[in-house]
Amino acid sequence: MKKLLSIIFLLTLSLTAYAQEQPRLEVSPDGHSLQWSNGDPFFYMADTAWELIHRLDREEVDTYLKLRKAQGYNVIQTVVLSEFDGLNTPNAYGDKPFKGNHPSTMAIKDGEQNDYWDHIEYILSRATEMGLYVGLLPTWGHFWNDDNSFFDKKSAAQYANYMAGRYGKYNVIWILGGDRNPKNRAKEDIIRSMATAIKAVDKHNLITFHPGGWQSSATWFHNDGWLDFNSRQSGHQKEYKSHIKTYENYLLEPTKPVADIEPQYEVVKDHDPFGKDYSTAADARRSIYWAAFYGACGVAYGHNSVWQMYDPKNGFEPKFDPTATWLETIKSGAGAEIPRLKDLLYSRPFFSRRPAPELLIKEDDKVPGEGTSHIAALLDRNGSYAMIYNPGGQAFSINGEMLKAKKLVAWWFDPQTGKVTKIDKIENGSAPLRFIPPTPNKVKDWVLIVDDASKHYPTPAKKNKNLK
Repeated sequence: MKKLLSIIFLLTLSLTAYAQEQPRLEVSPDGHSLQWSNGDPFFYMADTAWELIHRLDREEVDTYLKLRKAQGYNVIQTVVLSEFDGLNTPNAYGDKPFKGNHPSTMAIKDGEQNDYWDHIEYILSRATEMGLYVGLLPTWGHFWNDDNSFFDKKSAAQYANYMAGRYGKYNVIWILGGDRNPKNRAKEDIIRSMATAIKAVDKHNLITFHPGGWQSSATWFHNDGWLDFNSRQSGHQKEYKSHIKTYENYLLEPTKPVADIEPQYEVVKDHDPFGKDYSTAADARRSIYWAAFYGACGVAYGHNSVWQMYDPKNGFEPKFDPTATWLETIKSGAGAEIPRLKDLLYSRPFFSRRPAPELLIKEDDKVPGEGTSHIAALLDRNGSYAMIYNPGGQAFSINGEMLKAKKLVAWWFDPQTGKVTKIDKIENGSAPLRFIPPTPNKVKDWVLIVDDASKHYPTPAKKNKNLK
């Protein structure tokens, strides 16, 4: 017995030390961004892998995590109880989460890697070893938000307590909700009970809420103390003006960061109505860059094949007509391009950036670019740089007086290829500054970066190995 107690004591010490060694995230002092506890910036750059836990075996998990880490992602979004029959359809090892589908009775077997919960532990431990955070949804939304739902207020709190106690030592960002908007105050209180239960056990990891389409967590929970940052689902319509809602969240008081954790997916048919053309890599890039340029502290990329881990061999029913397996898809398209956005933002003073729609000069009483060609701008609060995202390739002008320096240097950054082209130095005066993208009259997205020449900022989007 003494020997057993000694082993348990040493294991507890080991887990405690392990937990203390993990980097922690926090909200920045200005309330608009996330950062590491040492003050370094953290831009939430997520890949959406909702069915990762439910459908992949451990070898596939390793393949997926290693590739997304190499591509530059720092968050992986997934869910414990899957949307698609997450109670009764077992995972890749034939394991189900509960005994008798009772929310307080986990199906736990002795030993390691022997049950559903062990598989989750494997995934979180591997992600943490790689320096990845897991945006972990304890449950998809219908399990708590439907009539006669699986969870009530009490069982939801017990379940969340178990989640936090077992997995809080890993690199986790808790995401409550799961693509649902609370039907009423009673359903809101289920979420609040989960959040309270998590916070009682896990004092370190951040919490947010994943709403349904075109909505924000701010609608219900902005003033709740447990909500560390707002999350939006800007939706899967190409024409939806998601940037405006992100900016509205950015301006809310009290100030909280806002992330767009479910924008337009790639290679999915438009949801309104079904049956339109597939969305493209350009569609996915555009919605993600819009969010970032309207103040988002982070974004999530999603691909129709990857979020559902589509593979005909695993026997799961495909959703929304995927065109290739997740493994065939994962190295191509916008998924390989999107992390360059993080490097772009890291290449300039990070915490002083702000959305600046007023930087753009109107022509014929409107800013060039409408609908999917809408142009968005970021400005350094000290006037030392500006970034302008132009998804449609139109010529445009900016108010140079908002940049403090007389001598400027500018760059064109291609979000698709990552290539950067330097423009000759510019004399800045009272006249508007006019810019024509490298591919005029072609629908092609570009980012213009305009710097105070005296700052000698590095080449835009050059990877900083010290920032993750």
